[in-house]
This record gives sequence, structure tokens and C-alpha cells, in this order.
Amino acid sequence: MGLAIAMTMALTACGGDPGSDIDPAAVATTYADLVAAAYQASIDSAATMQVAIEAFLSDPTDENLAAAKAAWVTARDDYTPTEAFRFYDGPIDNPDDGPEGQINAWPLDEAYIDYVNDAPEAGIINDLAGYPSITAEVLVEANEAGGETNISTGWHAIEFLLWGQDLDAEGPGARPLTDYTTGANADRRGTYLQLVTELLVSDLRSVQPQWTEGGAYRAEFLGDPDAAIEKILRGIGALSAGELAGERMAVAYETRDQEDEHSCFSDNTNADVVGDLQGIQMVYLADFPGIDGPALSDLVAATDAELDNTLRDQIAASIELARAFPTTFDRMTTAPDGDPAREALGEAISAIEAQGETIARVATALGKTITLEV
Repeated sequence: MGLAIAMTMALTACGGDPGSDIDPAAVATTYADLVAAAYQASIDSAATMQVAIEAFLSDPTDENLAAAKAAWVTARDDYTPTEAFRFYDGPIDNPDDGPEGQINAWPLDEAYIDYVNDAPEAGIINDLAGYPSITAEVLVEANEAGGETNISTGWHAIEFLLWGQDLDAEGPGARPLTDYTTGANADRRGTYLQLVTELLVSDLRSVQPQWTEGGAYRAEFLGDPDAAIEKILRGIGALSAGELAGERMAVAYETRDQEDEHSCFSDNTNADVVGDLQGIQMVYLADFPGIDGPALSDLVAATDAELDNTLRDQIAASIELARAFPTTFDRMTTAPDGDPAREALGEAISAIEAQGETIARVATALGKTITLEV
């Protein structure tokens, strides 16, 4: 979700016999196996987060709040690589019933959920007249009701409820423990946090079985291997150029507005960037524990070994640039022009954009047509 940036690159085939030594059906099968396994890993860590949050709500102490935050970070870091499975109307973001909008919608208007600085009675939690009861149905209905930033569910709603607003230039948000003990509407806040966490886990669990053996979408996906390869390329290409380099990084870089930072409450955005890039690499190399089979990289190498090496190197370089960020994402975006931190962010954006353009060249080499628009 987020501000729209048009980065369309439609590319069509050259001649030849792309990837003649590698079976596209086998590559598509490896990918489907990887998707199912990666989603399961995300579900497992999200369920662990749910246990930690429930423990905090049962016994709201500073120690349990810290444990819930740590569990959120771990679960979030397991989820972000799965974003490489988006952008082709698969189970996660099917326009009719895909749950992505409930899972990862962003940017989030904090005042839609709870109090914010200078607005102590803001949000669903404090609106007893408008929302007499906080239920899962209420939260689902409220999500994006009346506006794109009216986000009531998903990772960032949980993040905000754990950290609160980030008003500190030196660190993340610091929601007080009293918000869940003696503060105004503490019980409603706890109910909200419990339910929104349950919803997230449930939504993740609704996606994964569609990719396992016997899953309806898996059968459809593998039924047309050539279309499947195109979808795989579309997923990692649109994530690279349109979503990550564009909406998530370039917009914040240009606006210098912390509200445009992805995980702004926890200051976990650097890890989000690394995770998305690792997801792209995971897909391209079919690199995930327990997964064995030909990768998209093998298919490309059979057609153009130099192009395969170029993309491998670009993805690895992008990951290293993101891992080497000298400070938090918000500090990089707000640093003055010419500051090394801001220049590091700009260099990473350019590298990821170039990576997306190479994925488009890969599509051409394999005789596919993709768009990098999100």
C-alpha cells in the first residue's frame, strides 16, 4: 500500500530458445515449494508473537512488553521476505479476496487507532460512542474505511500499539506501560491489540495452504509454467523497482517525512529493506532451508550466463548496501543533502532501481512481458 509511483516497463521477447536446458515447470514447482515453506515460517513466528502479546496482556509488565516487541521484530523479519510473492494477483493480494490489505497496509494514520500527541481522545480505542464494542469484525470493517491511511489492522497497527508514536529523533516510540494498566481505556486497548494480532495470524494462515500440495492456487499456477515464470519475474521486479526503491524508499527520501517511513514506530525499517531484498534473492536463487530444485537463476543462466551473473551480483550488492546503512532510516531521510547517511540511502535506492531494470532485461531474455508498476 502507499503513494502510487508509476514505474511501468513493458518488455517483450527477443528470438531464440530461452532456457532450453532447464524445464520451466520444474522451476515453477521449486518456487511454489519455496513460497509454501516461507509462508509457514512466517506463520510460525507470528504465532510466537501472538503468544508473547497474550502473555503481556495477561501480565502487563515492562519485561513482558519488551518481550512482545522483540517477538514482533522477529516475526516481522520473517514476513518481509515473503513480499517477493506479491504483485501478480496471487493469493496474498488477489483483488477480490487477498488479505494483503489487512496484513501490511501502510502508511498508517495513528490517530485513527489511538490517541496521539495533542489529541488524547483520538482513535477507535477512545471513541466509545462510535465503536461501543471492539471486535474482530469492527476492526476488519474499519480497515481503510473512508481513506487509504485509515489502517486498523496488520503489522503496523500492532507495531503502533506496542511502541506508540515515534516522537524521539534518537530512537523508536516509547508507549508507556500505563496505557495497558491504569491509562484511559486500557482495557479496550488491550482488547484491540489481542484481536488485531489474532487477525494477522489468521490472515497469514489463510494464504499458505493455497501453495501446498493440493492447494487450489498451486494447481492453477503450475498448470501454465510459462505464465508462472512471468509471475515470478513480475513479483521480484515490481518489489524491486516500484514498491521498495520507489514507494518505500524514494518517497521518504524526497519528502523527508517520517510518516512515509515503513516501520516508523519501531525504527525497524532498515530491517524491512534488507528483508525485502533477501526475499528477492531467495526467489531468484531458490535459496530456502529444505528447498531443492532448479531456480529461476538456472533458467536465466541457460539463456544468458552473463545476464544471470549480473543480476546475482546486483542483488547481493543491494543487500550489502542496505546492511551497511550507517543509521536509522528516519535519520537518513532527514539528513541534509551531502550528508554521508543521506548519500548512503540514495545509493541504495539507485542500486535497487537498477536491479529492477535488470529483472526487466531478464524477462525480455526469457521471452516474457512484465511491468514494474505497483
